[in-house]
Amino acid sequence: MVETTAVVVIGGLPINKSVAKYLPKHDFVIAADSGLHSAIDLGLRVNLVIGDMDSVDHAVLAAAEANGVIVQRVPHDKEATDTELALLSAVSQGARHIVLVTGGGGRLDHQLGVLTVLQHPALKDCAVVALWDTARLQLLRGPGLCTIHGKVGDVVGLVAQDETATGVTTDGLKWALNDDSLTAHTSRGVSNELTATTATISIASGQLFVIQPNAMEA
Repeated sequence: MVETTAVVVIGGLPINKSVAKYLPKHDFVIAADSGLHSAIDLGLRVNLVIGDMDSVDHAVLAAAEANGVIVQRVPHDKEATDTELALLSAVSQGARHIVLVTGGGGRLDHQLGVLTVLQHPALKDCAVVALWDTARLQLLRGPGLCTIHGKVGDVVGLVAQDETATGVTTDGLKWALNDDSLTAHTSRGVSNELTATTATISIASGQLFVIQPNAMEA
């Protein structure tokens, strides 16, 4: 089975061009509204722009459309953010790996909304990663396992979502977990550290955000 990878670029602060080297080989690129600007800055070939187009430069948008980029306009008064629509569009086009890219910043409600929609039920069969300013964030759903890479001493945060994450086991982290539980709404998993250049985290049930705050420091 072909594992399709989508890159979804959203709005926020300008994205450092060095982020491009962290992007995987991908099959298509979706920009959410003004995410088009960042996608262009990263040298990406955009396939689709989706949103209410309230923050994108209309001259840039028109040029993209003239060059064959599909533009999907939605009403300003809607019940989902442009980011959510872009992620759902990626799933509808068959993506099973999604890398969301943002410079972060902007309105706090939008930022919290991004973290929420990364956990959307429609994405449950997708491997979801966010490159967020200098951070790399991965959603790990149980039962599941992920491998991360970095330098010895790099910070790693494990943050449970919605419910208790059970059967949490780590290898390569300073404060090891062995079939432990991490409870949602607590901070126990914050500020762990790599003791090797590669570490693994597995869970039996629940959801964890695996966060490397400085994974992409320039």
